[in-house]
Parts: sequence; structure tokens; C-alpha cells
Amino acid sequence: MKLAILGTRGIPANYGGFETFAEELSVRLVERGHSVTVYCRSNNVQFSGPSYKGVDLVILPTIGTKYFDTVFHTFLSVFHAIPRDFDAMLICNAANAIFAAVPRACFTPVALNVDGLERKRKKWGIVGRTYYRISEYLSTIIPHVIVTDATVIQEYYLKHYQAPSVMITYGTPCERLLTTEVLDKLKVKSRGYVLYVSRLEPENNAHVVIEAFASVRSQMPLLIVGDAPYARDYIAQLKTTKDPRVRFTGGIYGSGYRELQSHAAIYIHATEVGGTHPALIEAMGAGNCVLAYDTPENREVLGDCGLVYKDAADLSRLIQLVLEEPELVTKLRERAQARARAQYSWDAVTSQYEKLFRDMNPSS
Repeated sequence: MKLAILGTRGIPANYGGFETFAEELSVRLVERGHSVTVYCRSNNVQFSGPSYKGVDLVILPTIGTKYFDTVFHTFLSVFHAIPRDFDAMLICNAANAIFAAVPRACFTPVALNVDGLERKRKKWGIVGRTYYRISEYLSTIIPHVIVTDATVIQEYYLKHYQAPSVMITYGTPCERLLTTEVLDKLKVKSRGYVLYVSRLEPENNAHVVIEAFASVRSQMPLLIVGDAPYARDYIAQLKTTKDPRVRFTGGIYGSGYRELQSHAAIYIHATEVGGTHPALIEAMGAGNCVLAYDTPENREVLGDCGLVYKDAADLSRLIQLVLEEPELVTKLRERAQARARAQYSWDAVTSQYEKLFRDMNPSS
């Protein structure tokens, strides 16, 4: 089949979950004999070739602001894609729902991965929240298929819009990396640091993690891994911490990121908005001891393979507990990795998308 993926920043991934998803899915689809094109934003892609691991890249301009980056680029992408006669398109992000009208009007099957409930993110003002609310509704009537990545999100669309969706989870590698190149650069030891990974935006609660860590009795460093292009004031506030154990690494991707997940003593997941969070299942796949913020989405992914907390005091208590209970840590690591292998492998995710595309266009 001839397929296109739109609505992400592009590949190779160097930003967030949708980009990693686009890379992992597209490369595997190519390995299975499909032709895949990924649309990339000119302000993000750091790869100059016309293709990456067999995936064709189309790099188009964008407007690099919080409100227009995603929608302007997707607007250009759908019109670029239509003349290329794709058998099916996958658009990522509910904000792009309106642009699914273009391929649909041109009789190209189109699926929309809505992600989580983006309108709940604290970075959005009234205009952004209203746009996302409207886009949620448009997601239910414009694309041929809605894709959700968590049962909680699937049930939300069914309850509020009576709209069924295809539920396909996010994926993860399910093995540890034994190399330590990035650890050596950061001067940390295997199992000698606490790890937090996310875009540094308020709803991802890095400030809660830092507050909780202040009360932990340990010399281990807390590595805050991530960045965000539109949250400079928030990031500056985070960096006012006086705790010398807290270290901000910026964004780390690829094998360096996987090394950090593979060698952490504890992984803390603090995100409160969204569906299946990539970093959470990646931590599980790497065999991490996971402490996760108590939300329905995080509980769905984690099951009984980690511990959940409700606030900074609760998190502080759990960090202290697992640092002092190595047998508990070992048990949680083994459970988490086994669950990731059973439910979140990238090969299984790719098979589900491959079936989705064939069902959308059975003549291909």
C-alpha cells in the first residue's frame, strides 16, 4: 500500500511521542513492503536526506508558534498529499480534524489519531481550549476512522459523542540497552539516579516531582529530561530550585534516551493529560521501577506493575520506600517489562495499523 502520515513534527524523532510513533510505525511498514511518506516540519527536522530508513520524507514550511505550528503545517501537507494518490492517510492530533475533510472529499481513506484530551493542557488559553473542543467534535464526523490509544479515551468519545473508535495503543521496545554512553557524559551511574522525562509544561508536573524530591533522603540525582518550545517561563521557574541534586539535561532522544530509561533506579511519570503516554510504557519496556501520577489513563497502562501517587507528599513517601526496598523494586521491574512485552510491542502495534489501512482500502 501507498501510505502517508501527517500531523507530526517529522522523523527521525527528536521531540515527543507522536514523532517516535511516526518513526517506529513508518519504518516497520516499509520493512513489510509498503511505501510510506512522512510529512515533516521545516523548523524541526534535523535530517537532510530525502528518505530515512526507506521512509520518504516531505519537508514543508510552518509557522513556528504555539497556536499555528501544527495546524498550518497540516494544512499544507494535506494539499501536497492529495495529488500523490495515497491509498490511505493517517493524520495525528485531534487539532487537525478539520483537515481530514480534504482527503475525504477527494475519496482518499483517512484515519485520525486523536491522542488524549489536549484541551485540558494548561498551556492553552480560552481560544486554544475552544478550538480543541470543536476539533473533538469534528474528529467524530470528518475522518473515516477515529483511532484512540487508550480505553479511557475510547470510552470518552463513545460517551460524549456516541462515536466508536479503533483502539490501538502506543508501542515500545521491550529490552534494556546495556551501553552507558549518555550516562558517562552526564556523570551518573547505572541505577544511581531518579529519572523524570516529559515536555516541560505545567500539566506534566515537573514542579511536583521537584517538590517531592526535596524531602527524599538520598544523594541520588534527579534527572529532569525534556524541554518545551512554548513554556520558557515555566522552565525558568523550575530552574530556580536550590536542590543541587536536581539536574536539567534538556531533550535527549534515540539511544541516549533509551540508555537513561534502561539504567534508572526509579522512573517518575507525572503527566496528568493524555491517553497512552509514550514515556510511561517505554519505562516499562526498559524494565523500570515506575511511580506514576494517579490518573485513569496511567492506571490503565501500568496495571499492578508500579506504584501510583496523588500529590507531592505521596510521591515523596513512595520514592523513599522504593529506595529502601530493593526486593520490591526488582519485583516491579520484572512485572513492568513483562506487561510491556505482552501488550505494547511495536510489532503488534504495526500489525494493527496495517489491518486498519487494509480495512479502510480493501482494494489495495
